[in-house]
Amino acid sequence: MPEHGGRIAQAARQYGIPAADWLDLSTGINPRGYPVPAVPAAAWQRLPEEDDDLVRSAAAYYGLHDPARLLPIAGTQAAIQALPRVLGQGAPLRVAVAGLTYNEYAHAWRSGHSVNAHAYPALPEAAARADVAVVCRPNNPTGAALPVDQLLRMREDLAARKGWLLVDEAYVDADPQASLTPVFEKEGWQGVIVLRSVGKFFGLAGARVGFALAQAPLIEALRAELGPWPVAGPARYVATQALRDTPWQRGTQMYLADMSGKLDQLLQGTLALNPVGTALFRWFEHPHAEALHAHLARAAILVRIFAAPSFGTRSSLRIGLPADDAQLARLRRALESFR
Repeated sequence: MPEHGGRIAQAARQYGIPAADWLDLSTGINPRGYPVPAVPAAAWQRLPEEDDDLVRSAAAYYGLHDPARLLPIAGTQAAIQALPRVLGQGAPLRVAVAGLTYNEYAHAWRSGHSVNAHAYPALPEAAARADVAVVCRPNNPTGAALPVDQLLRMREDLAARKGWLLVDEAYVDADPQASLTPVFEKEGWQGVIVLRSVGKFFGLAGARVGFALAQAPLIEALRAELGPWPVAGPARYVATQALRDTPWQRGTQMYLADMSGKLDQLLQGTLALNPVGTALFRWFEHPHAEALHAHLARAAILVRIFAAPSFGTRSSLRIGLPADDAQLARLRRALESFR
């Protein structure tokens, strides 16, 4: 299976450092996640109620006029694994993905389909020869984002050939104005699927709650594939509160902007580079990425390494956001001692 961040137990065994001593900057998850409220006992004792307030709250948060276009799922990973079956219907599809992106897409589509990887900026051109184009926007781990006009042209061309544009917006919540949902509400949802998550910005990765946004027929097909009760009742309750809490969302957007700016200054000052990324992580190529990754690990700081060069890139690192100035200072000390 593809590797992911957050493997503290594995790092603890590898480096002989207790798990409790680690600073985990490997995941790109908000370190100050939504303060989880007390969950009513009924949410644990009853099967999940699909006509609760989750769909209405999510539709309002994402700006959807028709809740039938939205399906709660057990994290976006559930859709990533199911869509190759739902869209393929037994026929092999040509799938275009970025060479350096969330690696579960290529892994999922390789089961029965033909996957071709491309440099992220080349995806619009590659989509002309594909049945499905997968675009993470902003991209994980690079933070790149294709322009809206290019994506609209990709969608139009794919839809005309009964193809699909799949847009993963897992990291867009810190800058909601960049979301494509309002664009597709205006232009139409034909041939497009948008995936959203409460795992990153809201810091609720353990709740396993995500959403698929698409035309109602595809939503119904995905619902049938995933079966009943894809999201647990307690997770539905917590996600509903988070999606409704506008003051917390606005405050968190300001907090993330402030801390990501501080992380930029730290990386510029200690490593003399200009990282890119999102408000939740920073990414950069480095000539000694493997050595830097190991150096930080020996200091019990876990970051994500992308060791295999891809489409002209060198080995690179993704560093998640420290929670506060104390964690930032700990990272600074470790970087300053790197030789």
